[in-house]
Amino acid sequence: MNDRDDFQHLDERERRLLSSRDTPLKRSLRRFLRHRMAVIGALVLLILGLTSLGAPIIAPYDPAEVDVTAIKKPPSSAHLLGTDYAGRDVLSRLIWGGRVSLSVGLVAAGIAVAIGTVIGLISGFSGRWVDFWLQRLTDVVMTIPTFIIVITLVAVLGPSIFNIMFVIGIFGWTGTCRLVRGETLSMRERDFVMASRCIGASPLRIMFRHILPNVIAPVIVAGTFLIAGAILSEAGLSFLGLGVRMPTATWGNMLTNAQSITVLESMPWLWLPPGLLITAVVLSINFLGDALRDALDPRLLNR
Repeated sequence: MNDRDDFQHLDERERRLLSSRDTPLKRSLRRFLRHRMAVIGALVLLILGLTSLGAPIIAPYDPAEVDVTAIKKPPSSAHLLGTDYAGRDVLSRLIWGGRVSLSVGLVAAGIAVAIGTVIGLISGFSGRWVDFWLQRLTDVVMTIPTFIIVITLVAVLGPSIFNIMFVIGIFGWTGTCRLVRGETLSMRERDFVMASRCIGASPLRIMFRHILPNVIAPVIVAGTFLIAGAILSEAGLSFLGLGVRMPTATWGNMLTNAQSITVLESMPWLWLPPGLLITAVVLSINFLGDALRDALDPRLLNR
């Protein structure tokens, strides 16, 4: 009896098991979907992202449009979330503000991940004095009170979205650097790296062609948490008046309305919506990062 005859005698369940290919990607996706909070968080981020991208179509008003006849009006049919101290529609500013806040998080985290990954790869692969001095540089940056330095630099350079992205990014790379360095130290002695050296591959090719793809999973996880931290940093800077200038809307500078006791007590529509959105985004990103950490963990490959 040949192999084909053997397959025909298998029951239906065994046929499905043999026919299906349980790839690592499928196993990772299955582990991710087990985290219900992460799935909900991913949906929240998807909805907010699409809403922000579609702001020109979705927003009912121009976010910078001033209406002196509708100053600090409570929610109504004309303005679903009320208006601010200049008569601008709060809902429209929330929708447009999501563009800025999410962009700051993504770009600042991207800068930090890029710097940390490159320095970590070079440090872990080179070793000896290169590793020593790069890690001392990392130690120095880690000891700097980051938020104070960010406030100082933004005050000197000027409060703009590009300065905020840049400043937050260049001080947020140390954790990624340490992570990539540790992974690179364990990878550089592997057989496939030694084989690449033997055939004459350059150090840059080995680092970015062979080692980097094997350390990208923990970097992605670290990047998600950096996005959440960057969004909070932008909100804090904007709350202090050092963020994006008015009338450009961000969730952070919308919270500046909460500096007044009167507003806190009697006008919650001015500060509660942006505060809730920041909380929802940060929680969603953290849930997503936790789920990705479990889904991409090679120790859970067979689960």
